[in-house]
Amino acid sequence: MSIARTRRRFVITGAASGLVLGIDGALGGPSWGQGGLAATPACHDGDEPTPRQTEGPFFKPRSPERADLIEPGMKGRPIELTGFVLDPACKPMAHALLDLWQADDAGDYDNTGFRLRGHQYTDAQGRYHFRTIVPAVYPGRTRHFHLKVQPATGRLLTTQLYFPDEPANRRDGLFRKELLMRTAQAGDGVDARFDFVLGNR
Repeated sequence: MSIARTRRRFVITGAASGLVLGIDGALGGPSWGQGGLAATPACHDGDEPTPRQTEGPFFKPRSPERADLIEPGMKGRPIELTGFVLDPACKPMAHALLDLWQADDAGDYDNTGFRLRGHQYTDAQGRYHFRTIVPAVYPGRTRHFHLKVQPATGRLLTTQLYFPDEPANRRDGLFRKELLMRTAQAGDGVDARFDFVLGNR
């Protein structure tokens, strides 16, 4: 059961556990990987939507449709990112598009191909899942993922997700605590979760 707090305070303190929204159990177990991570941000009916952030200079349209961005021989620590896409009433949104792009473990973006770039659609329960690597810190930026989230009908959200407990977070002028993922060690890799709340327009 979630602790009754505002979404912003929930993200900052990270003080909730167990079932959230009554849909957390839909993550199941190993098939979704993040069954032990509480929802982030917490969603309460009428809550503010996920903050928008700059697209940055490295977005490329027409990424391949895929959930697994790890290619043979790719260096980097694996990470499984999952969560839900929710409407303002905290109801899951099916067939929402998520497009993810990121730096590699050396801090470089692939601007000629589609390495570490891909998109997918949420399932009937509003769930998404990406398997990728932890991006590197590079000059001026802390570790982050870029994402575009487009509901079947409604306004496109462009934003970024951040890692907790990163020293570089304090030096990154774009960093926002509201966009922190929940993370947990998972063997040699990392489990991460973030639930997007989309606005009405």
